[in-house]
Amino acid sequence: MIRARFSLATVAAVFLSLALSPLADAAPAGARTQDEAALRKLVSEQTEAWNRQDAAAWSKDFADDATFINIVGTLFNGRAEIEKRHAFVFDTLFKGSRSEVTVRKVLFLDGGVAMVDTEHQVTNYVGLPPGVQPTTPGVLRTQMRYVLKKTAGRWLIVAGQNTDVKPAPAPASAGTPPSPAPTRTSPTPAPTLPVIDKP
Repeated sequence: MIRARFSLATVAAVFLSLALSPLADAAPAGARTQDEAALRKLVSEQTEAWNRQDAAAWSKDFADDATFINIVGTLFNGRAEIEKRHAFVFDTLFKGSRSEVTVRKVLFLDGGVAMVDTEHQVTNYVGLPPGVQPTTPGVLRTQMRYVLKKTAGRWLIVAGQNTDVKPAPAPASAGTPPSPAPTRTSPTPAPTLPVIDKP
């Protein structure tokens, strides 16, 4: 009887711990508010670093082994490589440029992981990478996504991807008639050969 009671109590305790485990992992509301403020501050400081063309400051919140895909699809591995690339563009194409960044979404995942989506609007650039066009005259807009992990109380970017927003297609001119739809043509029949009687 004692063994049966012990078994039932153990099962009940395990079930209760499993049922409450999501609550134990969930961050308190106050901590979540602080984390979101820290992430928004990270974005704000990175924007200020861009506007100073300071590659070291812009890259400081990437993890040592972070990955970053830029607007032309090039993959950069590690903070050092990310910083080196941005030092180059800050001294060439984006020298003197200005960036305005809007945080669109902050999403917290399990295990101290967060995703931050931002919209960037860049002006006053010298040029753009091959294949990239202004979204509107003089303005390049991009959509950036960061995945961040909180390590030792600090949020670090572990992965990032930046995608340029393509310009809207030019409207058709009022006097230009629409292109006719292609017509289907019947296959040309094979020529009929004369019938020759055998002798």
